[in-house]
Amino acid sequence: MYETFLLSNVCPQNANLNSGLWNQIEISCRRWADRYGDIYVICGPMYFKSKKMQYIGENAVAVPDAFFKVILCLNDVPKCIGFICRNTDGNKKKDMYVNTLNQVERLTGLHFFPQLDPDTRKLIEDQADINVW
Repeated sequence: MYETFLLSNVCPQNANLNSGLWNQIEISCRRWADRYGDIYVICGPMYFKSKKMQYIGENAVAVPDAFFKVILCLNDVPKCIGFICRNTDGNKKKDMYVNTLNQVERLTGLHFFPQLDPDTRKLIEDQADINVW
């Protein structure tokens, strides 16, 4: 946990997003961890190639266009859900930002959970039902 408080582990996030929608998602992750025990959470920034990058501060820190979060639970019935939130949104319901694992991978260009059993991956990669959480 100590390593999460390093400057290299921070991204400029819109205050409305941080205190609103992103906070809702983080609260949900903690609730799901309490409910299911072990969950895997991966999150990070997204930079859109079609948009001119914005920089802030004297060190010219790049401001992400959006953030993603992918949550995987292998307890009970395996399930996965993803979220993509623009770095401006703040007061909308998190249900409006739900994405499948495949959608988040396509939009980020990343491949999550590469060591996941192929049968389990097939089961979870296209689901995005917040009601099963």
